[in-house]
Amino acid sequence: MPNANEDNPSALNQVQSRAVSELLRVSPVADELARRFQEAGFSLALVGGSVRDALLGRLGNDLDFTTDARPEDVLKIMRPWADAVWEVGIAFGTVGGQKDARVGDVSQSFQIEVTTYRSEAYDRTSRKPEVSYGDSIEQDLVRRDFTVNAMAVALPEKEFIDPHGGLDDLAARVLRTPSTPEASFSDDPLRMMRAARFAAQLDFEVAPDVVAAMKAMSERIEIVSSERVRDELNKLVLSAHPRKGLTLLVDTGLADRVLPELPALRLERDEHHRHKDVYDHTLIVLEQAIALEEDGPDLTLRLAALLHDIGKPRTRRFEDDGRVSFHHHEVVGAKMTKKRMTELKYSNELVKDVSRLVELHLRFHGYGTGEWTDSAVRRYVRDAGPLLDRLHKLTRSDCTTRNKRKATALSRAYDGLEERIAQLQEQEELDAIRPDLDGNQIMEILGVAPGPVIGQAYKFLMELRLENGPMEHDTAVSALKEWWAAQD
Repeated sequence: MPNANEDNPSALNQVQSRAVSELLRVSPVADELARRFQEAGFSLALVGGSVRDALLGRLGNDLDFTTDARPEDVLKIMRPWADAVWEVGIAFGTVGGQKDARVGDVSQSFQIEVTTYRSEAYDRTSRKPEVSYGDSIEQDLVRRDFTVNAMAVALPEKEFIDPHGGLDDLAARVLRTPSTPEASFSDDPLRMMRAARFAAQLDFEVAPDVVAAMKAMSERIEIVSSERVRDELNKLVLSAHPRKGLTLLVDTGLADRVLPELPALRLERDEHHRHKDVYDHTLIVLEQAIALEEDGPDLTLRLAALLHDIGKPRTRRFEDDGRVSFHHHEVVGAKMTKKRMTELKYSNELVKDVSRLVELHLRFHGYGTGEWTDSAVRRYVRDAGPLLDRLHKLTRSDCTTRNKRKATALSRAYDGLEERIAQLQEQEELDAIRPDLDGNQIMEILGVAPGPVIGQAYKFLMELRLENGPMEHDTAVSALKEWWAAQD
């Protein structure tokens, strides 16, 4: 492991202590696997993010290794040992596996990836890297994205390998590339987004020459597949400091190519003139939504917060009184959200949920000081459906006014709406709002067979339910018969 240096021996001793502690925890698995490779005539080293996280004292149960063994040899070594093996990444030199082991008195499950020494590069037109295998760990490390990810620990002897000064950069909390940034980003343009993601995840700064290369080479991101861009964006958005990463994407021009709706907001002042621009407001809303999360990072909520106002640039109007309006920006924004997320290959369910939240995020502002009828409250709950809790958080987060009295009034008004929803839910089971008669009862009462008319009757009864609340069975039957008579 690393030895203390003259510049900062105490800091390095702390790093040593953390790393040794972390590596001792995983050594029952790592050392056992390393001995198997050694017996087969190959080398094995813990590498990349696993070493970085060990040095940071945050190594989890996902372990990354590198080896001089080719994938077919890795499979021969892994299959008799691991509890499960998969070959999803074998075309890129990676074999995955799962190993259950006892660490002290605790049973743990480790996710393992073993990758053959390699180098990979894109040509100007390809969306997929060309993989070639290397013969030395030094050759492998120089092709890594950042110096803090270009460190390794040779196993089982625990020899620390750091040819590019990753340990110093880790201590300085800075992201640099092992080779020149231009060469690194040419090899894989997605690394430009990874720079923003790691800045957000680790709260690191990005070296000036790396930022300069990101600006100069931003158009290269366009050859990367939508799926890879989406996955990197998700990791950034779900990080501890997403604002930091998103700002870097915008400032370098990368966002213009992967999420152009975000930088477009910089040009638009919001209608209250309380923020520098809608872009800044959006980032504040995202941070406030994160503060309201209860069960860890919520991708649906965070994406909705990030995209909730993207319809404003297209709907901006300058009114006669000098104010700026964005009428129906929530409707336009929902359509834009659907389009962008679909292009980034998000799942249909996530696209639907985020778009719906964007569409509904202004609904509360018609509530005033509680003028809504019970019917309006029911419709609010019905329209939000299973997204109601997220809509609560998004709506509260969307208040970024610096006027404390106004902010307090909005918060109290929303408190009042939530109380009314809770009361109605207790009285009427709002979570499962449906008509007082089901389809079979409708057919029996009207004496008709299945067909479009049943759907029309069901819709009529649903409107009655929303408007009036629950009805007695006989009252619902009478209302249905009255409606049926009027259809002739």
